[in-house]
Amino acid sequence: MLQSLHIENIAVIKCADIDFDPRFTALTGETGAGKSVMLDSILLLLGGKADRELIRTGETGAMVSGLFGSIGEDALKILSAAGVYPDEDGNILIQRNIGTDGRSAIRINGRGVTLSVLRAASPALITMHGQGDNGEYSDRGAKVALLDRYAGCAALLSDYAEAYSALEGCRKEIKENERRRSEGERLREILAYQLKDIDSAGLTDGELEELIDRKAKIKNSERIIKNAGFVYKALRGSEKGSVAFLLDRSAQALKQISDVIPDFAAYAERLTDFLYRTEDIAESVYDVISEFDADPEETLNEIEARLDRITKLQRKYGATIADILAFREKIAAELQGIENSDEIAAELTKREEELYIKAVALADRLHEARLSAAREIGERVKDSLGYLDMPKATFYVTVSERRDGRKYSLDRLGYDEPEFFFSANAGADPAPLSKTASGGEMSRVMLALRSVIADSEGAGTLIFDEIDAGVSGKTARKIGIRMLALSRTSQVICVTHSAQIASLADLHLLITKADVGGKTETSVRALDDEGRIAELSRVLGGIKVTDSQRAAAVDMLLEREEYRKAADKE
Repeated sequence: MLQSLHIENIAVIKCADIDFDPRFTALTGETGAGKSVMLDSILLLLGGKADRELIRTGETGAMVSGLFGSIGEDALKILSAAGVYPDEDGNILIQRNIGTDGRSAIRINGRGVTLSVLRAASPALITMHGQGDNGEYSDRGAKVALLDRYAGCAALLSDYAEAYSALEGCRKEIKENERRRSEGERLREILAYQLKDIDSAGLTDGELEELIDRKAKIKNSERIIKNAGFVYKALRGSEKGSVAFLLDRSAQALKQISDVIPDFAAYAERLTDFLYRTEDIAESVYDVISEFDADPEETLNEIEARLDRITKLQRKYGATIADILAFREKIAAELQGIENSDEIAAELTKREEELYIKAVALADRLHEARLSAAREIGERVKDSLGYLDMPKATFYVTVSERRDGRKYSLDRLGYDEPEFFFSANAGADPAPLSKTASGGEMSRVMLALRSVIADSEGAGTLIFDEIDAGVSGKTARKIGIRMLALSRTSQVICVTHSAQIASLADLHLLITKADVGGKTETSVRALDDEGRIAELSRVLGGIKVTDSQRAAAVDMLLEREEYRKAADKE
């Protein structure tokens, strides 16, 4: 529901704040007063083109913001996926700024979003109908969605979507397997060569680091042997003068007199511990020295050759040995897939047929639900058109089956192809709605459709732009009554030149323009009862408002109360 609208520097509107009734709001005003500008502003909030020509002359930028409440589940899902959530009151504020450079910035509750996010969410917030449009149901997806909403197919559609996704996944696997089979021997030879190239190297994870470490040791072997040799000899290598020898003799000496000086027994144990640690260090140093028993030059050449081979493999297959081994596993699996492609193809074909049967079974259930919805919608819309002074009109919905040969042609919507057929006059052959209805006829069909759908679920905010054009006062009154009833389940905003419609609204807004400082400025204000009488009289009258026109306006407003009570009871 659109609660309020704020507009700055858009065409003739310098600044305007507009509050809407949650049920039925009518907007009237003389031609050129700025009604279309207000609708253009709303279109900006729905993701319309940010044309810099909309910016008021002399200004450097423009802005429009709209506060929405009672957000539907569809819009919430789209917004939450973009990281946008309602505030603590459950509202969202959409703000769009445009500059003279043609750029626009979009924020929802203060968070920047892309134009695609706004356009994805907007149909779940507002639907706009006007003269000359083909309605929101001009494409297959919208018509299928209408049938599904009416029939309450959400859970069934979710099950079908899951089944169809599995079917599509299997079909992608089949195509990939066919690609492997078609590339065949050439790819097999390449993969086999790569696999042999990697396997022949006998790589092990961590080998590269070990080789680099050994290379560094060998390059410093002379310095290592000299210093490590000195340490080993000093600690243990000398038979009588080594640290180990002296520690052992010292410990024995203290033990010899520990019976006289008891503390020396503890000292002897500590010296023995030092002895063991010294011997451990000496052994470790000796192990390092023993690594250089072979010819260091020969060992260094072997390491360099091994590093060179690993480097070549890195250039071809991966930055690290782990990457190379991972690539090896990948191509081994791909090679196996090629070698087993015939068996895999048979398995995939069998699985594809099973998944197709499952998806078709769910699509059949959708088809039956849509057929039932189509029959009901057709009958109810025809009745509604009769009420709207089109008693000879024919309207019905067909649901044909899309096929590819003997099999159903499935997509994410199932296999159904709905079409709306319409004829306004008796004896005329019905044709697709988008090709046969005039502007006035299309408006009434859209209103009838919307009324039917709103009976089964709330339809958010509906904006009707001058759908009364080309109809008589009596018919306009009936359109207004239908809108009044519709506004009890959906918010309705109507731009109209019809007093018969405007008089039925819960809120009547008047759009006027005036010269301010040499520039035209548009303003919007809510009318009280006296203001409504004056404006309805103007709409009914000609150059001069007469008493009879004022009396007619008063009668319309009095009659409105009866229709409002009836609408509230429904």
